[in-house]
Amino acid sequence: MKSTIRTCMASVAIAAVMAAGTVAAQADTWKYAFEESLTEVQGVYATKFKEAIEANSDHTVELFPYGTLGESADIMEQAQAGILQFVDQSPGFTGALIPEAQVFFVPYLLPTDQAHLARFYKQSKAINEDFESLYEEKGLELLVMFPEGEVAMTTKEPVRSCADLNEVKFRVMTNPLLVESYKAFGATPTPLPWGEVYGGLQTNIIQGQENPTFYLFSTKIYEVTDHITYTGHNNFTTAVMANSDFYSGLSDADKKVVEDAAVSAYDYIVDYQKGLAESELKKIKEAKPEMTIPVLSEEERACFKEAASVVEAKFIEMTGDSGKAILDQLKADLEATKN
Repeated sequence: MKSTIRTCMASVAIAAVMAAGTVAAQADTWKYAFEESLTEVQGVYATKFKEAIEANSDHTVELFPYGTLGESADIMEQAQAGILQFVDQSPGFTGALIPEAQVFFVPYLLPTDQAHLARFYKQSKAINEDFESLYEEKGLELLVMFPEGEVAMTTKEPVRSCADLNEVKFRVMTNPLLVESYKAFGATPTPLPWGEVYGGLQTNIIQGQENPTFYLFSTKIYEVTDHITYTGHNNFTTAVMANSDFYSGLSDADKKVVEDAAVSAYDYIVDYQKGLAESELKKIKEAKPEMTIPVLSEEERACFKEAASVVEAKFIEMTGDSGKAILDQLKADLEATKN
């Protein structure tokens, strides 16, 4: 019943956006949907992007936070169809559309050092050249990818090794490689739309999930879990895209406005996130003092790191030569941006 209501509400919202499309074409209003609220990292990025567009052109940007137009799959379909001009979606979801995008879920590929990550996303050949053509094949212009922070596991029971995830139903995005990752970690991966995660934890349908720290506080996931565990296995990546037909139809001047807005918003969001995880973790501790927050030692991480090689092999099996080339280039880019 809830799913039917949500679908109906999303349909009404989409119809309203489409109805506004005729006016938008004359008024130069561009529509941008993302997977978080206005006050979360993607929303802050989108707001800065909007401000830059509107400050440097006659265009306006209308923002659609999470849930306004449905789930992640819905907004991607709308972006591909040209209903939306811009969309921000994690490769976790895009991986079903672009298999190579799943590379961002190979455990221990990305460092936890945020300064290194900021350089990497901005300078990486794999991201800024190789991925661009892969997205273009799906009707999308990749504008930028950016990090949202180290991923933490939140669970009902403590996790100190892979053995502690045995028989734990762990929520994952609908991403084949993420499913394989949690299988390799020893859990029972359970794909669920984000809108069902809080309730699923509350009713024990699932017993764990993963997300960057700021999101654990803003979505109140800490209320329905008891342990936040840092294994260092990943950093959350997200990608901002434009509809290819829309983008290719822009004048050179407008393309520059969009590209400059993407860059300036990137620089802002990287700086904005400095200290964000620590401040949000402090809020969680204040709200729930009994929450345990272990950072696993190298010895405790050993089984997770061993599983990483299995997942990497699975990624190459899933994506073939194209995926291997992307993975190799990402590793080279990470090495080149260390300092």
